[in-house]
Amino acid sequence: MLIDCDACVMKGPGCQDCVVTVVLGFSEERSGSLRIDDDEKAALDALAESGLVPPLRLVHAVESVEPDAVPKEQTG
Repeated sequence: MLIDCDACVMKGPGCQDCVVTVVLGFSEERSGSLRIDDDEKAALDALAESGLVPPLRLVHAVESVEPDAVPKEQTG
């Protein structure tokens, strides 16, 4: 999973209650992205569901596109 804080529409107001800021140490001012694997995502979800950490607040305005992704349809 790619967590791109620069593309998150919750950046700013949602940062203070996001697991990325609280547990992973990102700050509101820090830009960039972070990649976590499925096991790390599951662990963070389990911690959030039990109330030990806030959930991931990542919300993208548009669907994320991986750099090597091939478009589903090409117009032309």
